[in-house]
Amino acid sequence: MTDRFTVPPVDVLRTREKLVLDHFHDEVAQEWDAVLSTFPHPHYEIIPTLTVHDGDSEVRGYYHDTRVAFPDQDHEIIALRHSADAVIVEFWLLGTHLGPLGGVPPTGSRHRTRMTAYFVFDENENLVIERIYFDTLSMLKQLIGGVNLRDLRNWPLAVRAVRGLLALSSDPNSLLVDTPRADLSA
Repeated sequence: MTDRFTVPPVDVLRTREKLVLDHFHDEVAQEWDAVLSTFPHPHYEIIPTLTVHDGDSEVRGYYHDTRVAFPDQDHEIIALRHSADAVIVEFWLLGTHLGPLGGVPPTGSRHRTRMTAYFVFDENENLVIERIYFDTLSMLKQLIGGVNLRDLRNWPLAVRAVRGLLALSSDPNSLLVDTPRADLSA
């Protein structure tokens, strides 16, 4: 386990940062083999939807589903920080909602959602988790915001979008909800 008070030397931080920036670049380029090569075992935790994508097959499924929903997905990095065991990236995620996102039907709207991703490293400097946080309401407001709700014909789409978003986290992964308390006694 990493000592939370010991920040690694600069060369380790630079190596981590390069790996994370390459990871971001390869995701935008949809170079999935390159992205997956940044992990010894791919593992994503999407906190707002309480979902986990573990292993090559599940992570590739996650990539596929999110790029069907947002084929032009991109990002703008706001800040990058280092901690004892992670690189923390604040960024804007952007995309046009052209395909279903789980049960959320495509709205054709663009979104620009502020996110934070924790890229967590183990004691051997292997990337072991990408843990993503964002506000689903901000995203939903943008996706539905592009739909003319004054036209009653669009109301079924808006209702399906809200229901679909709620369904994304209807079966929370126990890994994300049954968490132990941190031991801060050391």
